[in-house]
Amino acid sequence: MITCVVTYTVDPARIEAFERFARAWMDLVTRHGGIHHGYFLPSEGKSDEALALFTFPSLAAYEVYRQRFGVDPEFIAADRIRDESGCVLRYERTFMRPLLPAEAPELHD
Repeated sequence: MITCVVTYTVDPARIEAFERFARAWMDLVTRHGGIHHGYFLPSEGKSDEALALFTFPSLAAYEVYRQRFGVDPEFIAADRIRDESGCVLRYERTFMRPLLPAEAPELHD
């Protein structure tokens, strides 16, 4: 398994647009073979940092999902929310290997 952790710098004045962006991507990840663990939005502390975590069965499965970027109309529409609203100022992607509790759902290729 591979988990993608995305750290976003967001515009605090555009959190509602970021939430629309996030909901679109949660749906796309789930429909294309991943498990989305959610977006974590500013609450206390930093007002401009958000996180997203989602897992795919392997890096190869993630790469199949990534091939849709810029091609699939639904992926383009989700990115358009970010681009047109300016809700994301920057983001950084990191890949991690999760250690999950025994009762966590399994992912299969």
